[in-house]
Amino acid sequence: MRLAGARVLVTGASSGIGTAIALELWARRARLVLSGRDREALAAVAARTGGEVVPADLAQDGTEELAARAGPVDVLVANAGEGWSGPLTRMPGGTAERLIAVNLTAHVRLTRLLLPAMIERGRGHLVYVASIAGVVGVPEEAVYAATKAGLLAFAESLRYELPGIGVTTVVPGVVDTPFFARRGTPYARRRPAPVPPERVARAVAVAVERGRAEVYMPAWLRLPARLHGAAPGPFRALARRFG
Repeated sequence: MRLAGARVLVTGASSGIGTAIALELWARRARLVLSGRDREALAAVAARTGGEVVPADLAQDGTEELAARAGPVDVLVANAGEGWSGPLTRMPGGTAERLIAVNLTAHVRLTRLLLPAMIERGRGHLVYVASIAGVVGVPEEAVYAATKAGLLAFAESLRYELPGIGVTTVVPGVVDTPFFARRGTPYARRRPAPVPPERVARAVAVAVERGRAEVYMPAWLRLPARLHGAAPGPFRALARRFG
């Protein structure tokens, strides 16, 4: 997929990875549709990129209006996501439903709405920003991990039924964004060190341009992911010991 001139919808574009992706794609001359809840932040990103602003709260099922206003797009970057950290028994009521709606359900619905135009044109690319939590699981983030695992399985299944349409999954580890503060528990570990969101954004752009199916950021995260798949018992023992 050639990004220059392509119309790209980025969800969660008002901060963090989403903003970095918008700036990276703008640098590659893509035409942007920027979606998120923070209208002021979206306007700031739009001022830098010339993107079209379409505010939407995906937890409130704004997908139909978002898809209609975005119109036919060449690339969907399904990036919007929310987190919550803590024991499942202490999770406030409604939090699990919101995480599932924003992280998974909204992007399934948005894909379903945008796909027909891509299929009709015989071209398009879908990008799903997941998490290493969705591959290996992490303590006290069970619902968040489940939503990201669902997104990965959704993308993998789509690959079999969408010849001619690119599908990329992006699996970041710890990224230096406001995500951790917003989930209620700041990231306090020394290692692994957070990577800048710009690295993730560059990886997304390259994956679209080169048709890559899977991106881990940083790349070494493939190792624990492969170990988890090949030897889940030893992996869990190491995870319990070292976190």
